[in-house]
Amino acid sequence: MTTESRPHRSQVGRAAAVAAGVAGVLVALAALVDDASAARGAAVGGVLAVGVFALGAGSVDVVSRVAPAASLMFALITYAFQVVVMALAFVVLNRSGLLGAELDRTWLGAAIIVGALVWTATQLRVATTARIPAFEPTPARTGATTLRDRSEGGAR
Repeated sequence: MTTESRPHRSQVGRAAAVAAGVAGVLVALAALVDDASAARGAAVGGVLAVGVFALGAGSVDVVSRVAPAASLMFALITYAFQVVVMALAFVVLNRSGLLGAELDRTWLGAAIIVGALVWTATQLRVATTARIPAFEPTPARTGATTLRDRSEGGAR
């Protein structure tokens, strides 16, 4: 393995792709094991999990690039917002009458839980294996004086 950084997709994109793939597997499993409402529940749960996490992580990624000092505060606010969005989604689904009749609650909840776990595991894996330099090397300056030259007054 070399010390050069490898080009890779963004962490958000990779986590979204893996979580969406696992959600697809859950939808297929729900369709095989249970009925159509289970497959629809798993699909809605997978879309909710991937959508909420992708929007939150994507927005934190943008803020950390634009204003790194504000990224921690924005990440905490985004986490709270994600919890509120997920709760509102459940309230809307429950009040609409879709839960139970059209969407299986168990498969919807399982897809959200599995999606959250897969998203987190993928984010951790990508973050810990990313080749991010600890510092950016300064370009070599030609003809510039060094610190030693300045401390000695330029005398040799």
